[in-house]
Amino acid sequence: MDAPPTSPPPLPGRVLLEQHWRDLVFLHWRVEPERVAPYLPPGTRPDVIDGATWVGLIPFVLADTRFPPLPALHRLGTFVEVNVRLYARDELGRRGVVFRTLEAGRLLPVVAARVGFGLPYHWARARVARRVGAAGLELDFRSRRHGVRGPSTHVRARLGAPLDASAPDAELAAFLTARWGYHERHLGRTMWARNTHAQWPLVRAELLLLEDQLLAASGFPELASRPPDSVLASSGVRTAFSRPRPIEARGWSFQPIRLRPPVRA
Repeated sequence: MDAPPTSPPPLPGRVLLEQHWRDLVFLHWRVEPERVAPYLPPGTRPDVIDGATWVGLIPFVLADTRFPPLPALHRLGTFVEVNVRLYARDELGRRGVVFRTLEAGRLLPVVAARVGFGLPYHWARARVARRVGAAGLELDFRSRRHGVRGPSTHVRARLGAPLDASAPDAELAAFLTARWGYHERHLGRTMWARNTHAQWPLVRAELLLLEDQLLAASGFPELASRPPDSVLASSGVRTAFSRPRPIEARGWSFQPIRLRPPVRA
């Protein structure tokens, strides 16, 4: 079986960007590959597992952005982000995410990412509240894009027990989170940017509230009205990116993933 690696390949070249991603909630919906194919950049196809691909809604805190050798931008480089993402694979077999939108709480990073990397960032009023109660830690994310009738989202989730590596859904969790890069169309070319980070410390989570318009604005109006098929969370990781490079076409060798059935005692 051709499954995603659980540890990242080495970065090609020097580190361009470092960030700390923390307090993440991963909401995912199972969809047919044909639904996402029109939104992927040329040279990529939907990445498929057990006959389906996935759409993700992920709110988190992006912190301490740093461009080595400069020091970290603790205030300017820290903000809440909410992204809607798809899963793609290019002709060299590299798995990555494709962003439909990235809602961010600071304007300067939005402008820099759109101009420098072609990423679909949007400036939004975005915030998170952390609440610790008797039932555990809750993360409450709210975001609304600036502008008239800008789409909004409100996600509240309660974090639970760690995800065991031997659990039946652990392989799917790795497919959804161990991506190690993104594909994006920029300046007329499809680009691939590699990243690296430690293995995700994933926990199960319970979705308490979802009021979302970002999925519809991204082309998937049917998803927010039904519960996600996977709900996970993570305390976070520190990550590093190398500079984006145009992808090379060497012939398509797409192979969908099939999950192994769980081992029963």
